[in-house]
Amino acid sequence: MFAEEAAGEAAHAAAGWFLEHAWLIPVIPAVAFFLIIFFGKKMPKGGSEIGILSMVASLVIAAGTAYQWIDWSHHSEEPIIKSITWWQSGGLKFGIGQHIDGLAVMALLLVSFISTLVQIYSTEYVRGDRRYTHFFASLTLFSAGMLSMVLAPNMVQFILGWEIMGLCSFMLIGHWWEEEANSKAALKAFFTVRTGDMGLLVGTAMLLAIFGTLDIGGEGGINSLVANGEFDSKNMLMWAAIALFIACIGKSGQFPLHTWLPDAMAGPTPVSSLLHSSTMVVAGVFLVARLYPVFHTGLDINIAGQHFNFVAVIGGITILIAAALAFVQNDIKKVLAYSTVSQLGYMMMGLGVGAWMPAVFHIFTHAFFKCCLFLCAGSIAHTGSHHSFDMKTDMGGLRKKMPITFWTWIVSTLALCGVPFFSGFFSKDEIIDSAKHNHYTVFGIIGLIGAFMTAAYMTRATYLTFFGKARGGAAHFVDGHEDHSHDAAADEVHHDIDGLDTHLHPVHAAHDDHGHGDIQHGKPLPFAPSDSPWQITVPLIILGVLAIFSGYLNAAPFKWHYFEHWLESSMGLPFGEEPGMIPEPPTFSWVAAAPSIILVALGITLSWLISKKVFGEEKNGLQGLTQRNALLGAGHKFLVNKYYLDALYEGVIVKAIAHPIANAAYWVNQHVLDGIVNAVGIGGRRTGEWVYRNVDQRVVDGAVNGSGATARGAGGVLQPVQSGKVSMYGALLFGAAAVGALVLVLVNS
Repeated sequence: MFAEEAAGEAAHAAAGWFLEHAWLIPVIPAVAFFLIIFFGKKMPKGGSEIGILSMVASLVIAAGTAYQWIDWSHHSEEPIIKSITWWQSGGLKFGIGQHIDGLAVMALLLVSFISTLVQIYSTEYVRGDRRYTHFFASLTLFSAGMLSMVLAPNMVQFILGWEIMGLCSFMLIGHWWEEEANSKAALKAFFTVRTGDMGLLVGTAMLLAIFGTLDIGGEGGINSLVANGEFDSKNMLMWAAIALFIACIGKSGQFPLHTWLPDAMAGPTPVSSLLHSSTMVVAGVFLVARLYPVFHTGLDINIAGQHFNFVAVIGGITILIAAALAFVQNDIKKVLAYSTVSQLGYMMMGLGVGAWMPAVFHIFTHAFFKCCLFLCAGSIAHTGSHHSFDMKTDMGGLRKKMPITFWTWIVSTLALCGVPFFSGFFSKDEIIDSAKHNHYTVFGIIGLIGAFMTAAYMTRATYLTFFGKARGGAAHFVDGHEDHSHDAAADEVHHDIDGLDTHLHPVHAAHDDHGHGDIQHGKPLPFAPSDSPWQITVPLIILGVLAIFSGYLNAAPFKWHYFEHWLESSMGLPFGEEPGMIPEPPTFSWVAAAPSIILVALGITLSWLISKKVFGEEKNGLQGLTQRNALLGAGHKFLVNKYYLDALYEGVIVKAIAHPIANAAYWVNQHVLDGIVNAVGIGGRRTGEWVYRNVDQRVVDGAVNGSGATARGAGGVLQPVQSGKVSMYGALLFGAAAVGALVLVLVNS
């Protein structure tokens, strides 16, 4: 039974084919997942061609949808909502379909585009992997889950896509599960996110109780009802928003549930890139943006006469704590992981301070430069650093040997830092400016401090990776000679950093067609002449270009507001000064942007100078300072141990909750379940013995033996009858006839 909902019949009549059939965007990769599973290993490319073709098809439809939405937005602000009834409970119908508006179109185009590039990149990065086919199947389903969630017209479909991503992230993070660290990271991610997901289920149930519907948009949807004040209790709405936001904290790696996200680097680098740029970790931010009226209205709190939104509080804390942790990481991917956590904090803070448009625009720009940075890290490990991600041990001096990777890293780093005229400047600076403009002064200051810290830790990572003297694995590549310091034990450690192990992934140990400077059969292989293969460098170039120019879709200094026009109707709340409305965005001013620009420049300069001193070859007072100064040493140890949050969670909370439960379950298993099973076994054995003695031996065997004895006795009695004498047989026959006649007489008398 079909049910279709839209902004009137005229709306559907005017909508184009792509807008009407956007539901195909997640369906195609979902179907491709099953094709890869069933037929992938029989395909020439191991099923990767199916995954890439499915993502290209989704990208084409998403591009067509975006084109038609741009035209649509010129004359209508109504979303295009279509659904079919999935199942029904009483009078409540739950549908599955599509909700097309500016926010959905942006995310559809972004996810399908990034996913396509990551799949192309992966064909080289995981080539020869023992689970190559399953990797592409999981990667394709992962994208399908995000696309399904983005399109969701109601919370039921939203949860479906949300949970598909959670499952796929578990499979992809633990792709190389033979290594204990990888399997533990996958379990940690799964359980941490599941903890937050309890809030999603509770919050969704509360929304149903408050509004009587789970539809998100359209007339009579949750956003519309909140915006019009059509609910009975703001207190109930607050608790629903808190429950939902707990899920967002877990999924988007916000404080205090951010600890899983850096550990997720155990997965292959393409997974890290996709997960951290445009899919799973953005899902929590997307939920806040999608149900913005719920969070904007429900989480507005008053502290000492100042209005704060709880979303902004968590986002502001996350910006600072994650940026600080990035300074003490030696693993290049973990630097980028904590950078992602910090940038997600900017997005959350932006949503909390009323900067909906800059926050969503930061989702858009961040996807390109962060995906590029992660893929650059993979390119370095794949080609230049002996499969290591350790910046201090195995990198340095790579800029001349890997020019494409170097320059795409540089432009993406400048975008991340918010340097003027790169994409990140146009989104992140608007968040900071909006915080100050909307009287969230504290959060404006937090944004400025975060900008300084971002510039500083990314400059440190850049220096360690591309400048200075080549070290360890990079020396193989840069200097062109065998580095004997790389013994087998060191190689084992380096491979474990990204789950790569030569005995598990032989292609990474050989690479005889790339020549990565590895040792095979005791002889050095030929060295790569330049950069990584085209499957890696082409996506880097495309993303690097977008890291520069994507910001110009909403460049406030030039009064270009295309992005704002296309997405304005998706906010759910109008701009204005009335309570509950979103404050009008500030007018751009270079004076207002000056503090951020100055702090970014200062962060880059100071970090460069300090990095040259600390990591240079010349001895100076900055080297070993944390070992000599007790206070600095304590601070460094505090950061290295990640604020001891893992120790708190695993050593205190898990131990206090999970261990007693496990012990109780073990006791029940040993004394109750095993007792019942043992008792049943003992009873069964005794019953069997009794049946054997009394029924089998005495009754069954007695009956059989008795029937045999009776037959034997009867045979002995009848034996004289069978004498062979005709006269005796005649007498017996006559006697039988006489008896028969007598019986007839008696019966008939």
